[in-house]
Amino acid sequence: MDAMKLFMAIPDRINFLQMGRYGCFSEQTYRNNFENDDFDWFSFNEAIIREHLKGGRKAIAVDPSFIPKSGSKTPWIGYFWSGCAGEYKRGLEITGIGVIDIDNHECMTLGSVQTPDNATLESCGKNLVDWYSSYLISIQEHLKRISGTVVCDAFFSKATFIKPLCENGFHVISRFRNDAVLFYPTLENRTGKRGRPKLYDGKIDFENMDITRCTEYKVNKGKLYGLKAYSKALKRFVSLAVWYPMDGRTDKWQLYFSTNEIQNALDVLDFYRTRLYLINVVIK
Repeated sequence: MDAMKLFMAIPDRINFLQMGRYGCFSEQTYRNNFENDDFDWFSFNEAIIREHLKGGRKAIAVDPSFIPKSGSKTPWIGYFWSGCAGEYKRGLEITGIGVIDIDNHECMTLGSVQTPDNATLESCGKNLVDWYSSYLISIQEHLKRISGTVVCDAFFSKATFIKPLCENGFHVISRFRNDAVLFYPTLENRTGKRGRPKLYDGKIDFENMDITRCTEYKVNKGKLYGLKAYSKALKRFVSLAVWYPMDGRTDKWQLYFSTNEIQNALDVLDFYRTRLYLINVVIK
């Protein structure tokens, strides 16, 4: 409890020296206690989240954030993508995991973990995407107590991330690139002949989409269509939400998806857009 009060009270950088200066204990006492990994921060944060997030629809949001850091002695320092700078920069990365309340548009942090650098990942035979998925699976017991839906940005819309999570009982909501290759599900009945039945029809042309295959939803801005589609990259059917801007132009669109095939497009859009609240929490 003393540490929690210090996190809120210390006006500048928080380190053990500062905690010893402002707190009730010595610097070494704080160091010794933080070296003890027995405290279950996930359960602690989960208890607070259950007190304050009362909405019926919740999801787990994942968002890595770049932290500038110089020097050579810091563990796992390396080059990571900085969204603000739009380039890879030298420093650290923290993977923030939060719980978003879709009904009330709120978010609280559940936990965070430092992302390993490339050299560490290569020594383990993994890449960055593999590490993200394996870490979420390693803490799935904590996550599934709150929600089995993971929401993440377009970087994570890769088969190497989505397949392991789906195999472990999660659903993933994310966003495709605008040039993603997607197909309409087939309307043909099974013939009964040998071989695998046909799964899908033609490729979806988002400039001239077949509206008869879609369900239109009312939204405040633009037009939203939902349909079941087959993703070539993910090799699976998804619930696809296609959003067009208000001005009616068809040369700009945004593609959101859920691996839960029966989830409607309006929910998919709500879940994804509420993910932005985690970004604000991590930045703060």
